[in-house]
Amino acid sequence: MPFYEAIRLALAQIRVQKLKSFFTALGVTIGVMFLITVVSIVSGMGNYMKDELVGKLIALNSFELRQRPNINVGGVSDAERRSWRTRPPIFNYDIPPVAASLAAGTLWASYSQSGVNAESPWSTPRRVTAYGVSDQYFTIKRMDVALGRLPTPQEFALGSSVIVIGKDVQDHFFPNLNPLGRELRLAGQPYTVIGVAETQGSAFGISFDQFIVAPERSPLRRLLNPHGVVDALVVQSASESEIPDNEERVREVMRARHQLRPEQPDDFALQTSDSALAFWRKIQHYLVLAGVALPAIGLIVGAIVIMNIMLVAVAERTREIGIRKALGARRRDIMNQFLVESMTLAMLGAAVGVGLGFGFAKIISKATPLPAAIELWSVVVGVSVGAGVGIIAGVYPASRAALLDPIAALRQE
Repeated sequence: MPFYEAIRLALAQIRVQKLKSFFTALGVTIGVMFLITVVSIVSGMGNYMKDELVGKLIALNSFELRQRPNINVGGVSDAERRSWRTRPPIFNYDIPPVAASLAAGTLWASYSQSGVNAESPWSTPRRVTAYGVSDQYFTIKRMDVALGRLPTPQEFALGSSVIVIGKDVQDHFFPNLNPLGRELRLAGQPYTVIGVAETQGSAFGISFDQFIVAPERSPLRRLLNPHGVVDALVVQSASESEIPDNEERVREVMRARHQLRPEQPDDFALQTSDSALAFWRKIQHYLVLAGVALPAIGLIVGAIVIMNIMLVAVAERTREIGIRKALGARRRDIMNQFLVESMTLAMLGAAVGVGLGFGFAKIISKATPLPAAIELWSVVVGVSVGAGVGIIAGVYPASRAALLDPIAALRQE
């Protein structure tokens, strides 16, 4: 019997027995639905962590030289944290030799950050995150202004008391006002607002627009770090492929400056988005495995139900099997017919499960903070698993049908 003919007969049988077919495929539908839902949510969370959280903190094709990592997504012991506190800080005089070692076309910027008290005559005081940055910081971060302008090279060189503020800072300290040219006091020191940055968005309810940026040589530097200390040097390579080479160049210079022996570990951190997300990727891997393993219970139940229903179908259609054999159908034809019917039933259930899974994932992403991302491989796995369950569940009933004696089958009422 041709394969397409077997599928046609299977679909005809499913149409005749709609209710029984529905309950037969229900287990597979539920299993695949949970598989798709879990994988979509876990994948969406991974993309969200990479693009919306870490991606907003670490610029494209860049890494940061720091005393210790500032993004730790779990997996850090207390002993390791204590060792970080004993490391030497990054000093201003470390930056020129590091910058000189970088490949041509590489951008770099140093910066420091800390919380400072801010106030204006039009609002209540509030603590905001303040940054003191060098001149290429805005280029590396791809940060532009929605209103006003960025600091000029002369203002960076002179350390002028000018600032670029985030949208949240504008809304709080200058409500219904144009902030350009107005003063904002940081720890009592007046700074002139020259620009409002484009909205940076938020992640997990944390806004990225509550910031103030000033030239690193401005008086703000005294509030951010001890004299001569910077929090980080951000290095942006011309392409992703150049990142490892620049990392090694920076590592060699810093190890030489800190006089580390070959067997000693680095006493500084080179932080990329991948290193910041290393622990999350482990969690994500286990969540995906759990998302695949747990629905397997539903698929096993579905397989048992399909097998039992197919055994009942063999018993009900014994006379039909006898007629087919009497008309020349071979054992292989009978077996293929029931296998294809079982597989088709399971694949239909899997297809419905895929649709429901995506639907539930979208509903969850709309109703909760959990994001969702559709993964093509999960669709392929879901349908393939459905077909596999159908074949495995149909082997025994199909072999029973194929081994029936045609004479005994024709006598069956």
